Amino acid sequence: MTERKSRKLTIAKSMAEALGEAMDADERVFVMGEDIGKLGGAFGNTAGLYDRFGGTRVRDTPISETGFIGAAVGAAACGMRPVVELMFVDFFGVCMDAIYNLAAKNAYFSGGNQPIPMVIMSAIGGGYGDAGQHSQTLYGTFAHLPGMKVVAPSNAYDAKGLMHAAIKDDNPVIYLFHKALHGLAWLGTTPDSITHTPTDAYEVPIGKAAVLREGTDVTIVGLSWPVHLALAAAEDLAGEGVSAEVIDLRSLVPLDKECILNSVRKTGRLVVVDDDYQSFGVTGEIIALVSSEAFGWLKSAPQRVAHPDIPIPFARPMEQFALPSKDKIIASVRATLST
Repeated sequence: MTERKSRKLTIAKSMAEALGEAMDADERVFVMGEDIGKLGGAFGNTAGLYDRFGGTRVRDTPISETGFIGAAVGAAACGMRPVVELMFVDFFGVCMDAIYNLAAKNAYFSGGNQPIPMVIMSAIGGGYGDAGQHSQTLYGTFAHLPGMKVVAPSNAYDAKGLMHAAIKDDNPVIYLFHKALHGLAWLGTTPDSITHTPTDAYEVPIGKAAVLREGTDVTIVGLSWPVHLALAAAEDLAGEGVSAEVIDLRSLVPLDKECILNSVRKTGRLVVVDDDYQSFGVTGEIIALVSSEAFGWLKSAPQRVAHPDIPIPFARPMEQFALPSKDKIIASVRATLST
């Protein structure tokens, strides 16, 4: 059996492998964050790196997101390429000044003379009863603010390739990994996120979407965990004679507009699936894009599946009710096919 068919990793392991390869290749790359040293990170993203590279390049930090995100901005401005773990994306509020007013704007303020090449990796997603301060997704929040790139892989192959691309990018990159896909036993993992991952270093281009399933009747667009819900919905819909095309955006910024538009021009129908809040977010942006640039190809009104505009509930039945699901996607596809 060839390596291409046999070597499967979780997203957690693929991220750690990419970080190790990048640190081997470039001494400017280092990692910092809470519990990322001997522990290997709360989510295993830095497992084994402390033993290989030591505490100088794998730096445990105090519990001060404001402090260590700010330190990473300074390091990047001085020529280093830091990778920082913000343990949960929900914690962005205490360090948003460093992220947006410093990292994201500095290249613009300096006329392009002072880039900030840093990566912020952070966990997203609910479903575990972690309530409103440890369960959000929020990639739409970062995508709304100019100056940063935003990526969210759905599988281990993309996770490794996007990490390499993010580290080499001269812009700050927000790298978001979903807990439902990560590969840790205590979280549970969507099996299809565990994919073949080459041993060599490689890049997945930031801003390039992937068509994971071709179809002719409706386009379903998502990224990260919702992609797997979309694929499951497409499989069930095929039993009803509905041919659904599934697009994994992989990146929000830059957004692969042409991939979306080309698909909708073919199918004439659109469903956008998002694990972020519905209002002012990814679903509305993509529907607006299609409505303005492919309106003549639309056969019915686009539909969207997203988290309602409420804090994520702690109670499991309420949380599950709020999350996107395969059944919600199927209902939305049926709705767009009915008109």
